Amino acid sequence: MKEFEKNLNSQIQPVILSGGIGSRLWPLSRTSFPKQYINISKKNKYSLLQNTFLRINELENILPPLIICNEDHRFIVAEQMKELKIKPNSIILEPFGRNTAPAITLAALTAIKDNEDPILLILSADHEITHQDRFTSSIKEAIKFADNDKLITFGITPDKAETGYGYIESWDEISGFNKVSRIKKFIEKPAKNLAEKLIKDKNIKWNSGIFLFKASKIIEEIIKYEPKIFKYCKEALENNLMDFDFQRIKKNSFEKCPNISIDNAVMEKTQSGVVFNLDTGWSDIGNWKAVWEISEKDDSGNAFSGKTYTQNVKNCYLSGADRLIVGVDIQDLIVIDTIDALLIINKNSSQVVKEIVRDLKNKNYSEGENNKKIYRPWGSYTSIEDGPTWQVKRLDIKSNASLSLQKHKYRSEHWVVVNGTAKVEIDENITILKKNQSIFVPLGSKHRLSNPYDAPLELIEVQSGTYLGEDDIERFDDIYGRIIDK
Repeated sequence: MKEFEKNLNSQIQPVILSGGIGSRLWPLSRTSFPKQYINISKKNKYSLLQNTFLRINELENILPPLIICNEDHRFIVAEQMKELKIKPNSIILEPFGRNTAPAITLAALTAIKDNEDPILLILSADHEITHQDRFTSSIKEAIKFADNDKLITFGITPDKAETGYGYIESWDEISGFNKVSRIKKFIEKPAKNLAEKLIKDKNIKWNSGIFLFKASKIIEEIIKYEPKIFKYCKEALENNLMDFDFQRIKKNSFEKCPNISIDNAVMEKTQSGVVFNLDTGWSDIGNWKAVWEISEKDDSGNAFSGKTYTQNVKNCYLSGADRLIVGVDIQDLIVIDTIDALLIINKNSSQVVKEIVRDLKNKNYSEGENNKKIYRPWGSYTSIEDGPTWQVKRLDIKSNASLSLQKHKYRSEHWVVVNGTAKVEIDENITILKKNQSIFVPLGSKHRLSNPYDAPLELIEVQSGTYLGEDDIERFDDIYGRIIDK
């Protein structure tokens, strides 16, 4: 295949897809705080999302990232980018998932509007790349093809019969570094026997879910093969519904989009698609076995996180939060201990965790979706204990942050300052509380809790009432732009 000269003026628009919930990494990853926002690999202090941006930061002509996420996670995304001192090009909020084809179409339309016609580098927020230099060099090489209207997907040489990945079959063998071939077909996550056959074929790669193409070219192909996606995504972006740094979209239009991947919508149909060999130590960290595989291990094949004590333990992954984990005479186990759930599973059964989570949800186990610790734009709260008519929480409020001005119909609250200094407004009366001081918030009172100081604030909140749900909040003012009740 012809090798093209690189256009040095090409701007690269990173597009980070951050909409998944990572249920295979339950109980650490849950709907309320998915895996892409967690530091899972422990190789540095950053989350998977943050590392996704950091690994492309060395590319030339790189634009600020465009991030697509679930609207429930918008403040987590914004805060994690702020920690990197990065202001995204845009944070597009999906009201619900519609797979990668609509998400990429939203990104392409946004990128064309803002930056003429950049090359889009599509990245998932939950990947791990071991060889950073190779990754950078591969992207630079692939830009030559994208500049000449090729739609590039990156393939990984498989080293095992993985049933959790999709596969790509190319027309030509591409076993060398940075080799490229036309795409023959995509193969969805195969059964074990098929996967074992596929990995013996030199024309087979794992589907990395990383793409590179001009914004205008992918839009052209979307219009050709999935015109409904183009129509409804364009409608969804009309009126420029900006909410602080967030780009909201029209729900009624977006929900009409077909729920389809970019692989099925375009890449397996287009005449411009190629697969590019990516030999960079890639993993999508899709299950606990994958986490074990990328982790540093001792001489017995074990990886530990948190407080552990072991005797005669082999090929295990043990991860704890606060409690000590003791393991004796065990092997090939995954043990994940969190504040409210404990997972013990054979390492080779990691793929079934997703089914377990689905069953937990169906049986109304709140632990299936929600963590004890819930993040908010002002900080976080952790549920400590609860009963039918009461519950106790710990509130951690960031410096210069504030909860909304609100009231409750069904509960009263009692706040005790543990650390820091709080500013409390109750029915327009202002009180400053210091460590070991407390205040009572009567049912029905309009109130606001703030931390206008540089030091963090920690409180214990005791709620009492006939209903304690988080939807018992009537908001009157909010500095984060959350919905105000009229």
